[in-house]
Amino acid sequence: MTLRLYDTATGEVRDFVPLVEGRAGIYVCGLTVQSEPHVGHVRSAVNFDVLRRWLTGTGHQVTFIRNITDIDDKIITKAAERDRPWYNLAYDMKRELDRAYDALHVLPPTYEPAATGHVPEMLELIELLIEKGHAYPAPKDSTAAGDVYFDVRSWPAYGELTHQGIDDMEAATDADPRGKRDPRDFALWKGWKSATEPRTASWPSPWGRGRPGWHIECSAMAGKYLGEAFDIHGGGVDLRFPHHENEQAQSRAAGGAFASYWLHNAWITTSGEKMSKSLGNSLLVPEVLKKVRGIELRYYMVAAHYRSHVEFSFEALADAASAFGRIDRFLEKVGGTAANGTLPDAFVTAMNDDLGTPAAVAVIHESIRQGNSHVAAGESAEALVIADDVRAMLSVLGLDPADPHWSQEAGSSSERLTGAVDVLVRGLLDQRQAARTAKDFATADIIRDQIAAAGIEIEDTAAGPRWTLESS
Repeated sequence: MTLRLYDTATGEVRDFVPLVEGRAGIYVCGLTVQSEPHVGHVRSAVNFDVLRRWLTGTGHQVTFIRNITDIDDKIITKAAERDRPWYNLAYDMKRELDRAYDALHVLPPTYEPAATGHVPEMLELIELLIEKGHAYPAPKDSTAAGDVYFDVRSWPAYGELTHQGIDDMEAATDADPRGKRDPRDFALWKGWKSATEPRTASWPSPWGRGRPGWHIECSAMAGKYLGEAFDIHGGGVDLRFPHHENEQAQSRAAGGAFASYWLHNAWITTSGEKMSKSLGNSLLVPEVLKKVRGIELRYYMVAAHYRSHVEFSFEALADAASAFGRIDRFLEKVGGTAANGTLPDAFVTAMNDDLGTPAAVAVIHESIRQGNSHVAAGESAEALVIADDVRAMLSVLGLDPADPHWSQEAGSSSERLTGAVDVLVRGLLDQRQAARTAKDFATADIIRDQIAAAGIEIEDTAAGPRWTLESS
């Protein structure tokens, strides 16, 4: 069975045929590290992590590049608002992002290039575009002196990714328009504004000190690590225009084929709007993880198709956690190992159908229903075979509770059960102590007997009562 992917460039589901058989080169636009990551930020990473795992599991050697934008207008502005160096803010937010990715078991990329580490490659690409007649510097006597722009009308195919005509597009608002030949021309290089920007946020160039535009960053980094042609370019659907349109135009204008397939994940929304800091409705990952485990939050994201918009609510998240709890309990009861399992045909078919994770998750739950039927019938061997298959499917999705990564996660099923019992027992112990203080020994003895009947031993110590399960 062949993997088929929805290519947003063509609007069609296409067979995945890599440029080199058995290999896959993937470039995913990472985040601009301007603020703490929220649930909407990390969905893209989880979705493309599933793609990577599936390609790896089906025998491909995957080179997976996910960049970091660590220099940008927003970073400079936010750092100034917080009275801290821009590079300190970017570094701090990058560490927060790493923690969020790790909490959701997103595998580290093959390499994670940062924009600030690749300015020479960007300058080289800009100079090549100027030589080919696709870019130009702003006039030296203009207010935009120091800027360099991509000439969109020099590239007849501009707009092909998003199927737009140039005259139907809005003006690019990324730089001073007074130096542009066409308002839709976008910035490749931004001249340093000494009055409003720190000198540390600029680099020397043939056109004066400045910094790269957003779009040239990804083209340069993708080209360096994946070459002029690679298999898949991915990112959030909001990046299709202008970011990905501009990436493709400048990369192909420079002479490369660039990406063969374009994949875009949909948003997580709140009240029907894209989750964002500006809307004030962002849900920071550490806060959400106070309510559910990381494996449950990942399940919530994976259970939805990557191209479907997800309306976030804590009720839906709780339902997802409950659904995963049924998986967890079955595996704790039966055991199994992913290494011994096989992937059911229905699961493989679902995953090969444009990463159809909703159908794949449905196969998992149907398998568990069958497994529980075997358990009820005392057919442990049959149940174990199904448990092995379930673990194999979960492993593909990064959701196997037996994975060493998740075993380190605070709040496993047993830990949460122990915590819940502790709350209940301590409540009874407080009632027992209150009864003893009031010299109501009869009530205190009844409470003690209730606790003992539940198989819990009480030891009165100088520091207060302690409880343990009976050794039997």
